[in-house]
Amino acid sequence: MPDPRTDELRLEQVQRAKREEDQARDADQEAAERAHERRADKAEYLREKLAERGRAEDEAADDD
Repeated sequence: MPDPRTDELRLEQVQRAKREEDQARDADQEAAERAHERRADKAEYLREKLAERGRAEDEAADDD
């Protein structure tokens, strides 16, 4: 029969491994969420820049 302390440590490591797996899973989701937010921000920035370019082209055409 294993030493009770050994069993206790083994159980503690099983629980720690489970917690770490859960945290890793959560981190992946957060990282994916942040990546989507960054992509959305970039798309909005590019949309704004294209709108500015369109206005500048319109002004240039009016000046000619």
